[in-house]
Amino acid sequence: MNQAEPLPLVILISGSGSNLQAIIDACAHRQIKAEIKAVISNRADAFGLKRAQRAGIATHILDHSLFGDRRSFDRALSKLIDSYNPGLVVLAGFMRILTDEFVNHYLGRMLNIHPSLLPNFQGLNTHKRALAAKVKEHGVSVHFVTPELDGGPVAARASVEVDANDTPATLAEKVLQEEHRIYPEAIGWFADGRLQLIDNQAILDGTAVAQLEKNVDEG
Repeated sequence: MNQAEPLPLVILISGSGSNLQAIIDACAHRQIKAEIKAVISNRADAFGLKRAQRAGIATHILDHSLFGDRRSFDRALSKLIDSYNPGLVVLAGFMRILTDEFVNHYLGRMLNIHPSLLPNFQGLNTHKRALAAKVKEHGVSVHFVTPELDGGPVAARASVEVDANDTPATLAEKVLQEEHRIYPEAIGWFADGRLQLIDNQAILDGTAVAQLEKNVDEG
């Protein structure tokens, strides 16, 4: 790919697609050097499909329930993704556990966003669990996808304060605002060649993100 060309993206969704919308807007306003080639959903009723169609982006529905097992679905999904030759695959609320075969095929070129400060609260119901744990700080993490569920190296994160009167819904709304900010930003870093996965570490501008975060905490 010519360095001057925008990074081709394929985005996978299962639901409303609010993070997808943030990425669509960032691309449209040229805030990031990327172009969404296709949006793929495993659910026909995902509202994110309408968001993509309104933006003139190709959409596909690949219903996982029509496949006999996870592996056959992932292989069909991979074939569809690869037909667009993306430089980066973006999971934006894609509610499927992916096989190791699929993940390894895109290792180093697939990002996910998770509504917690990983490694805290991996999995589902993060806001409810954060409140139950009485944490003072919660947030969101963008990470490279590896075979370990929600366990890949963190590329970016943002935190929010947890108030005494927060509910799962109010906490989710605060976190979502940060999701919409940092996901396009992290994709932009990748598109500019600043963000990479090297030796199972997220590297930003030549330094491990974990080290950058440590320096900030110590500072």
